[in-house]
Amino acid sequence: MVERYAREEMKNLWSIEAKYNAWLKVEIAVAKAWCKLGLIPEEDFAKIEANAKFDIERIDEIEKETKHDVIAFLTSVSESLGEESRFVHYGMTSSDCIDTAVALQIRDSLEIVIEDVKNLNVAIKKRAIEHKDTLMVGRSHGIHGEPITFGLVLAIWYEEIDRHLKNLEQAMEFISVGKISGAMGNFAHAPLELEELTCEELGLKPDPISNQIVQRDRYAHLVNALALLASSCEKIAVAIRHYQRTEVYECEEFFSKGQKGSSAMPHKRNPVLTENITGLCRMIRSYATPAMENVALWHERDISHSSVERFILPDGFITTDFMLNRLKGVIEKLVVYPENMKKNLNITGGLVFSQRVLLELPLLGISREESYKIVQRNAMKVWEDLGHGKSALNEKGESLYLQHLLNDSDLKKRLTQEQIRECFEFSYYTRNVDKIFDRVFNK
Repeated sequence: MVERYAREEMKNLWSIEAKYNAWLKVEIAVAKAWCKLGLIPEEDFAKIEANAKFDIERIDEIEKETKHDVIAFLTSVSESLGEESRFVHYGMTSSDCIDTAVALQIRDSLEIVIEDVKNLNVAIKKRAIEHKDTLMVGRSHGIHGEPITFGLVLAIWYEEIDRHLKNLEQAMEFISVGKISGAMGNFAHAPLELEELTCEELGLKPDPISNQIVQRDRYAHLVNALALLASSCEKIAVAIRHYQRTEVYECEEFFSKGQKGSSAMPHKRNPVLTENITGLCRMIRSYATPAMENVALWHERDISHSSVERFILPDGFITTDFMLNRLKGVIEKLVVYPENMKKNLNITGGLVFSQRVLLELPLLGISREESYKIVQRNAMKVWEDLGHGKSALNEKGESLYLQHLLNDSDLKKRLTQEQIRECFEFSYYTRNVDKIFDRVFNK
């Protein structure tokens, strides 16, 4: 229910009614500023503030003739007023209204996204602490590397999302500006104080300098912040999809009672949510390019950016909000299988301990080249054994790699059996996990 509410709240911010409400809010704020500056009589402003309204059907009807949405809007508003309507939009150009109003919509939408990101990281942190000591294998190139913990994986996700939170907060600073600088941005028909008073009323900062529009590098900064966030969310989704693969099966999405995975294969439990998240993140990221292309407009403005923004702003925010809430739900309900993680950690017959052995030999005066040769040749024997179906562990629970090392004539001259066995202790790899967690979560 919370997830659905968040999506509805965001969607409502980008409705047609919300757009016109934002425009009206700007027009009233400008009228109030003019009143403070002495142009509009107080009684006329009071009438504008109390009575100004619009009718969406009427706007649509007028726009069919005018082919201009702002003029249609202003005509509808004027019809709700008397003679005081002459002061509405006084000294303004369309983009003064539109860009300042869009800043209000973006600000409110970004507040929701920032809250979504914080909630996502609360969920990630909780699972990270839960699995701080849950052993698993670390992988590079998809191949087993060395022992880590699932908590460390989650801590990586937390730190990365936290960086995006800071990036979004910076984007809020970039985008929360208004402009009432007139048709060419030269303040020919209104003083700078009008802009300053209007923005103060609306909770925005005046754009230090604008032409007919707020410059679109600000929008590009925002959309790129959303795109970067989406890239990291996709990274998390892809990782979970890999962990759910049958051959891995270390964790999986929660599969509810009555849920179905395939119309043909009743046994299937597919990672449909994270696959969906992957696709949504691709869409969010796709908006970055048109946002950057909007920066280069002709002279003081053209309107090639307008049609683009009618897509990328509402769609970008609504999709991001939905995706973040879905990902949070996946993390909260993620089913983790520590036993399978431990099983997979042992599946390569102890090869994950190879570097530990490699680092012991140079301490005994053996060259790195010679040490590498000893360690690798025994590792290659394990790969051959595994390729021929040999069990990774013997009946005593000893790994293939340990067995080969214990029988290596060169190694036995340098290390005792006890020293070799000590290289196969998991605790060696987790001894600094608490310090890493302290660095990440207690900054």
